[in-house]
Amino acid sequence: MIGLCAESLPELMGYRRPDGRMGVRNHVLILPTITCATQAAQRVTELVHGTVSFIHQHGCAQVGADYEQTFRTYVGMGTHPNVYGVVVMGLGCETHQARSVADEIAKSGKPVEVVSIQDHGGTLGAIAQAARIASRMVQDASALTREPFGFEELIVGTECGGSDACSGLSANPAVGVVSDMIVDRGGTAILAETTELIGAEHLLAERAVDDRVAKRVYEVIEAMENRAIAMGVDIRTGNPSPGNVRGGLTTLEEKSLGAAAKAGTRPLQELVEYAQRPTKKGLVWMDTPGHDIEQLTGMVAGGAQLVLFTSGRGTPTGSPIAPVIKIASNTRMFETMQENMDLNAGTVIDGTESVESVGKRIFEEILQVCSGKLTKSEILRQHDFGIWRIGPTF
Repeated sequence: MIGLCAESLPELMGYRRPDGRMGVRNHVLILPTITCATQAAQRVTELVHGTVSFIHQHGCAQVGADYEQTFRTYVGMGTHPNVYGVVVMGLGCETHQARSVADEIAKSGKPVEVVSIQDHGGTLGAIAQAARIASRMVQDASALTREPFGFEELIVGTECGGSDACSGLSANPAVGVVSDMIVDRGGTAILAETTELIGAEHLLAERAVDDRVAKRVYEVIEAMENRAIAMGVDIRTGNPSPGNVRGGLTTLEEKSLGAAAKAGTRPLQELVEYAQRPTKKGLVWMDTPGHDIEQLTGMVAGGAQLVLFTSGRGTPTGSPIAPVIKIASNTRMFETMQENMDLNAGTVIDGTESVESVGKRIFEEILQVCSGKLTKSEILRQHDFGIWRIGPTF
């Protein structure tokens, strides 16, 4: 077992980027800015080892705040410290122009180039050009070596997906222990899932560092509820989900109390928008929906180098660029889905381990994953990506 005393903690090992941030992975990202380019981007990843990409339905006919949020997400993925370099692939006539995204990514100092399907004579020409560029980037990336860095440079996202009656008793509070450990060492822990904090917002507001942050807590909750009201629906028709109910949860408030446990006990420093990089160290709340892949994408685009993902029902969800550590809330599901789950917190329910002990195991796993150990979702190439849309498509 790895010791957890501050004096004996091994250093994290990562890759220093031109903008000063540290990455725990060294990917070359093939970033499609339009759904029309996603298939071509996937072909490049099949040709060039060391590249990653993702499928999505975004990038065109978006306006206003919805356009800006999608643009911010693209840039956040491209500038992410786990990414060495980027090939931005576009069609040529879309709203989210590949060149605009690339220009913003270039400000981080990392290698970035643009390939347009229309400018390169169609799909085959674009794939060939992107593969040539990506091959060069991968070779350059492979020459980098890891170097030590401290927890003050680490951002960890927290998420629960497919919660059950055990989540708020085992996996989520264990992640809360880890959140406190990271914050106490100068790092940042992101709490998300605004829809799944409804009913527990007062607990987080009480921990706000000042009145401004406390007021913001209630504002984001009200805004999320108002979105449902504007559609003429009750948010509780979708939350808890059918799987949550089968897992033993009865109300949204019950689910929220369990979800809030991931935040540990430290003060809430700030609230940030979806896919926005935190400006402060410590516990941070990102305003995201409860949808697993959309919230995961937001936290990663906001700079989280890795994510702690608890589940009571089981899920294969992962990220194309950030390792996702899956934590089961009950032993039965862990044993059933061992190919997807990294750690078992069901030992708390079994009575064989404490919440604090599980938290220490998760912390040890973070040390290993940050320094190169692959998670189950990485091994299975579970490259999920989805952006929270906040406007109509025109």
